[in-house]
Amino acid sequence: MCNLYAMMKSRAAVAALARAMNDRNHNNAPMPGIFPDYAAPVVINGPEGGREMRDMRWGMPSSQKAQFEAAKKRADKLRAKGTEFDFNELLKMEPDGGTTNVRNTSSRHWAAWLEPPHRCLVPFTSFSEPDQVGGTLKPFWFALSDDRPLAFFAGVWTPYSCVRKIKTGWEDCEVYGFLTTDANAEVAQYHSKAMPVILTEPAEWDLWMSDAPWAEVKQLQRPLPDGALKVVASGVRKDEAEPV
Repeated sequence: MCNLYAMMKSRAAVAALARAMNDRNHNNAPMPGIFPDYAAPVVINGPEGGREMRDMRWGMPSSQKAQFEAAKKRADKLRAKGTEFDFNELLKMEPDGGTTNVRNTSSRHWAAWLEPPHRCLVPFTSFSEPDQVGGTLKPFWFALSDDRPLAFFAGVWTPYSCVRKIKTGWEDCEVYGFLTTDANAEVAQYHSKAMPVILTEPAEWDLWMSDAPWAEVKQLQRPLPDGALKVVASGVRKDEAEPV
């Protein structure tokens, strides 16, 4: 599961590559470490036509089952203390930190968000996976090459009203996540379970962002070829490559 990546290129470079005509935020400092629930740029098909860049928070809605089970645990603790509560209200206010990665695309939970209105491109320059094969959990950073060229994760997004954190309460958010797939050789050396779905070619970006139904674009949920990635850093929580 990828829960950390970097985006060190300028927004202008992202907009030019993705052919995004509008940018709601216009500026970002380099982002050497993007963590779950951080706001980061994504490219969507804008409501007025054309592609648009927006900042969204990383973490799609969790499943109803996961939220229900979390609320049940909270209810059990309150019940043990003799505290009265309304379970429906408890469930509504159960914090949802979000789901960063989308792997099981056959799940009904993801079905609607895999269709054209909710697909997006998530720009990145490198991503990190912990060393689970060796058991050290040391972070290893992967990029397409040493100079960390810009590429895109195959992402999904949605408006979402929820409680992200108890201290902030109810919020109206726009959130995103990206697809994962089997690990290629480079990633599997350290993290055998999965890697993000990475789109490197304009034809792939255009297909992902097209009006084609999921049945036609699901072919893109596949690992990069072996040899397509390189370890560019290790042992650090942020990728300290110089911004370009």
